[in-house]
Amino acid sequence: MLRNVFLKAIQEQRRSLFWWVVGMSTLNVGTLLFYPVIKDATGINELMQEFGPLMEPFMGGIEDITSPEGYIHSQLFSFMIPLLFIALGITVGSGAIAGEEERGTLDLLLSNPLDRWRVVVEKFGANLVAMALLAIGTWVGLVVGVLMVKMDISYVRLAEATIGSALLGGTFGALAFALGSAWGKRGAAAGITSAVAVAASMLDTLAQFVDWLEPLRFASPFYYYNSGSPLVNGLDPLHVLVLAGLTAALLAVAVVTFERRDLGIG
Repeated sequence: MLRNVFLKAIQEQRRSLFWWVVGMSTLNVGTLLFYPVIKDATGINELMQEFGPLMEPFMGGIEDITSPEGYIHSQLFSFMIPLLFIALGITVGSGAIAGEEERGTLDLLLSNPLDRWRVVVEKFGANLVAMALLAIGTWVGLVVGVLMVKMDISYVRLAEATIGSALLGGTFGALAFALGSAWGKRGAAAGITSAVAVAASMLDTLAQFVDWLEPLRFASPFYYYNSGSPLVNGLDPLHVLVLAGLTAALLAVAVVTFERRDLGIG
């Protein structure tokens, strides 16, 4: 066994995480290679204007879809990149505690002189490292693609938008982690978190069209992810604090519930 739970968890994730990073980087480069075809297609903006407010929730406050920021947001940051970060967060979050419990390996881990809180915190830390590595791979893929097609866009803004996606994925990953720690059921943790993510995304979108839903938009993590247009304006410090605070609160829930419950091992 490795010297601590943190390194053990990272070792167990290394192969799958490698392919997550490769896949995300390849997606970004491949998507950006199509930009030269779009940048001179001015008719696309005219078509977008005809749809008017219907397209605003998907454009992140960017009016010109043929601009570097508009293209990258509409093709990657409006859906695909946050979806993949959420998927990774749910995968590693639901499996960190509940996965080991269902496989029957958690009892072996806890047979060592380890406090339960330490197991939770170190496994959560390994999950954060996984999100950070995917964020680095995402940014590298974006930069490579930008260089290949000679896009005029800030690398810093690309990094900030990527960090925002990682924070969103980390929030839902923390929810899956907390549910898995509380119940020990990986499938339930992943399923419930996925349902919450879908509901939160729908709330954020519908609240921009339905007046009585607008006050509820602040309850959706997606609001704090995309309302500030990080590709154009950078990260909003308040939004970062909200997502980080939610993640920290869910970690606290995971620690408390895991400390107090009887484990399904033996």
